[in-house]
Amino acid sequence: MKRRNLILLGGAAAATTGAVILLTPDRTEPPPNSASPLAFPGLAPRLADAARIEVVRHDGTLVLRRAASGAWVLPARADHPARPERVREVLVGLTELRLIEPRTANPEMLERLGVEDPTRPGATSALLRVLDANGAPIAELIVGRRRMRVQGNVPESVHVRRPNEAQAWLAEGRLPLDADPSLWIDRDIANIPRDRIRAAEIRRAGEGTLVLRRGRELEAPLAVVEPAETPELDEISLDEVARGFEFLTFLEVRAAADMPGEWLGEADFELTDNLRIAIAARKEGEELWVRLSATGDAEAERLNARWRGWAYQVGQWKEKAFLPRIEDLAKQARN
Repeated sequence: MKRRNLILLGGAAAATTGAVILLTPDRTEPPPNSASPLAFPGLAPRLADAARIEVVRHDGTLVLRRAASGAWVLPARADHPARPERVREVLVGLTELRLIEPRTANPEMLERLGVEDPTRPGATSALLRVLDANGAPIAELIVGRRRMRVQGNVPESVHVRRPNEAQAWLAEGRLPLDADPSLWIDRDIANIPRDRIRAAEIRRAGEGTLVLRRGRELEAPLAVVEPAETPELDEISLDEVARGFEFLTFLEVRAAADMPGEWLGEADFELTDNLRIAIAARKEGEELWVRLSATGDAEAERLNARWRGWAYQVGQWKEKAFLPRIEDLAKQARN
């Protein structure tokens, strides 16, 4: 009985100890940032001289260039401005990146971490380069696989390697890289509610003028006032004209002088708050390209500051919103 009691007491003590371990909060924390060296000490002030950013992959190179205005632009998109927050995220990520753990220095193992030669066919790595105006590198780093976070308080990490070194590292920090230029630009053109459109005058090449206008009531739908004689019209198609500027985005962008395609026509939209928007359109195959300009007060100035100098490829379905024919608005057109 004594032996049995001792065993039971021992088991109970072990269970109690286990419960304490399970219930005690995990107080272990990742080492402080200061315990790991920066990948690029003193980088922040040197970034003032940055003039070019490159993301080199085996299948191409993304280039960002700092314009005379100080804005970062994308040469592959006719020098359209890049999203400032995306550029800032990469540059700040470089300045804050810390080397927390050395990994392999074996060239045959680099592919497993995604830090192999980025120019090799099929490579998953990317070479990030920040250059000054003379083309001299300010910072260069091969960026590989990210390490997934399993706890909320654990910072992001990624495998990296300096281009001229064999040693790979696990680095702490966020360094997102995208080689697709379209992911670096804000593709929003406008977002103007349908009820602000009061009238539209459409002039397609080789066709008569089509005029739509709302009634006096604020909620009145758009109606065709010219030509006077029309087939029975479809309310949904008319409403699509009013919705033409809602959540309007572009697929591609070019300099306005380089807008491709054959001349399709132009349209003038009258809106509330003393705003008017003019659209000039061309079509190349199935691609619809437009230029936009605004007249009015401060709102027009803001829109022109965004639109001036650019031609946008928009969804081909926008043709019936911006330059509809009378047959596009007829009921049978939707059947």
